[in-house]
Amino acid sequence: MIADRAGRWWRALECCSRCAAAIPGARTTAAAPASGPPDAEGPPRTTANAATGADAGAGAGAATGADADGRPGGGPGAGTPRFSDRTARSGAQVPPPRPTPARHRPRPATIAQRVVPDDLRPVELRDELVALGDLFRAYQRRDQPDLALLADLHTRKAHAFAAWAEACGDRRLRLDARRAEQAADAARVQHEHRTGLSAAGDRPPVARLLTGAAQWDHARSVLAHVVASAPLPGPQVRLLVTMLTLRTAHSGTGHLVGQDLTGMGLSEPEDLIARLTDCGWLRIPGTPAELLASRPENPASLTVPSLAPRPDAPAPFAFGKKVRPKLSGWAQRVVSDKKLRRAGAAPGTRFLALTLATQCRADGRLGTGGDGVDLDRLAAACAVDLVELRRLVDQLTAADWVEGPAVTDGRLTGRLTERVLPLTCPLPQPGLVGGSG
Repeated sequence: MIADRAGRWWRALECCSRCAAAIPGARTTAAAPASGPPDAEGPPRTTANAATGADAGAGAGAATGADADGRPGGGPGAGTPRFSDRTARSGAQVPPPRPTPARHRPRPATIAQRVVPDDLRPVELRDELVALGDLFRAYQRRDQPDLALLADLHTRKAHAFAAWAEACGDRRLRLDARRAEQAADAARVQHEHRTGLSAAGDRPPVARLLTGAAQWDHARSVLAHVVASAPLPGPQVRLLVTMLTLRTAHSGTGHLVGQDLTGMGLSEPEDLIARLTDCGWLRIPGTPAELLASRPENPASLTVPSLAPRPDAPAPFAFGKKVRPKLSGWAQRVVSDKKLRRAGAAPGTRFLALTLATQCRADGRLGTGGDGVDLDRLAAACAVDLVELRRLVDQLTAADWVEGPAVTDGRLTGRLTERVLPLTCPLPQPGLVGGSG
């Protein structure tokens, strides 16, 4: 063993006795037996004995028949030490050192980046947490998502974490349980939005004209923009401005044909267009009569200056040129609904149909939580009073658009009929956040 100057670090070295004697401060911890035959009168020679004989002088070496190097004259290599990495004279291999078995510690059970304690009680709770961790990791390896399955996993996780929080008194676990409940609700709503089915699969699928929550939010943003910035009062102006906005939303310019305007049920479309051009909100190259007479093979161009992009102001809408025609087609389908046209629905009724289509749940119930829509806000959006609003609701009921309408505590409750569900834009549910693992 060789130590440094301070005596802090030690190195183990295998060497002959002469090398050990030549190293200052070296200590011999063990000696290997010599390769020569043992003396008849004493114990076998060792490297330590050889070192002692070397220090005694050459006379001792001559008496034993060894040369100056300490090797006996009986044969080559006799009296030399045997090292552990060399073959003995007899040809027998020195057995290699036994390998140290690798210690593989069992991987701790985890869920949501939390280690499940081995001593967690009751045992059923620990088993549930371990199983949920494995199921979540298996779900992440799936090729295709299954939102109904994910909602069930988050529900089980919420119950398990709530029990874990009770067992440990950890407030953070209770917060994780609440987040898991929200993630379960979000997964169920996304499942409904994608398939039209509830997580239990109790309704037939709905193929909506607008797909995805982003497009539904864009539709609501257009209606909100119209309500906030309509240049003239009245439900007819609201409906016309909505359709013109959707035609020019991306660049401020667009095209229109007379049939699109005459199919809205406007009482005096030419006068409305003239009023919009006189106030500067709309610009057309010709007269309102020429706009109404335009045909699909030669559509009329129009410009809405307030929607034109400007470098010093943000765009009023966040959607691009590919989403705009989808939104315009959706609004055209709602406004020109066959039963609304047969019933001779007023422009206010058609604008109310657009509004209610964006203020319902995935199952058609009105309101964010199915608790209805505020009457005052709905009347202000449609630019009518409460008496006129009730008349418009009756028209929608007669046109098989709304079923079971009722006014409760100043809110309009009910649900949209099955036939108009493909035209709806479901609301996001309150308090929902992204899923947690």
